Amino acid sequence: MINTLVRPADSKDHQQLSNLIFFETRLHRHLDWHSPLDWLGGPFFWALDEGGRITAAMACPAEAPRIAWIRLFVHGSHWSAENAWTLLWHTAKRDIALSGGASVAAIAMQSWFHPVLLDSGFNNTQRIVMLEWRYQPLIAFEADGVQIRKMTDEDLPDVEKIDASAFDPLWHNPRETLRTALSQALSATVVEGADGILGYQLTTGGEGRAHLARLAVHPSAQGRAIGRFLVGDLLKRLTNSGIVKLSVNTQSDNASSLALYKKMGFVRTGEEFPVDVFVVEGYV
Repeated sequence: MINTLVRPADSKDHQQLSNLIFFETRLHRHLDWHSPLDWLGGPFFWALDEGGRITAAMACPAEAPRIAWIRLFVHGSHWSAENAWTLLWHTAKRDIALSGGASVAAIAMQSWFHPVLLDSGFNNTQRIVMLEWRYQPLIAFEADGVQIRKMTDEDLPDVEKIDASAFDPLWHNPRETLRTALSQALSATVVEGADGILGYQLTTGGEGRAHLARLAVHPSAQGRAIGRFLVGDLLKRLTNSGIVKLSVNTQSDNASSLALYKKMGFVRTGEEFPVDVFVVEGYV
């Protein structure tokens, strides 16, 4: 009989996990600036080991205090998603509770994953909607008393503060994540006024299209057309470099963002993805 156990994954598992991720079709991967294997060797990364062979894995490292996104769930074809998830999630919940607890979240971009999460007690809190802008004549947008410039590493402390003030804790990006995002950005700019940085945007992409990965304006500066100024400047930069498609996503209940993107010419693609959350309470 083959011994099956859930254990912490470490650097020695890199090749097996790479193969599992590459060859298996039942794969959930959180889309951000990290590869799932970047987290290997850290806490909250588990492997389902069958006699020395890894046949499933899950990772939900906590970037911010008490917030953990499911960044990887993958399983071999001889497992059902439900069975592989149940084994891994049982261990995950215990380890997360022992560490003090966390809100564990996932954006279920594959239709098979959402029911698995709901069946294990996750709650659907909101949805992510996708929008796209395609080339059209640009309208010049201005904002009084501010200017746009490229973001630098020196801006990251202020950018982190804006990010924390503009979003709910579930969506915060800590400084090191923002640093990684900046290093990979196709375009990264800040809006600066007399009182310092008021907003920023980070965009990824290439080969004719781009994705607006992050747009934030400090609450004290909202209502001054800062977001519109940032997006208008981004569209001008992209079209000048030959990029004529820009995608973006936002929460379905974020009325101000949806209104801004509609005003800028974005249209919904019809794609929507549930955001599911499970609150793991810490052991006392």
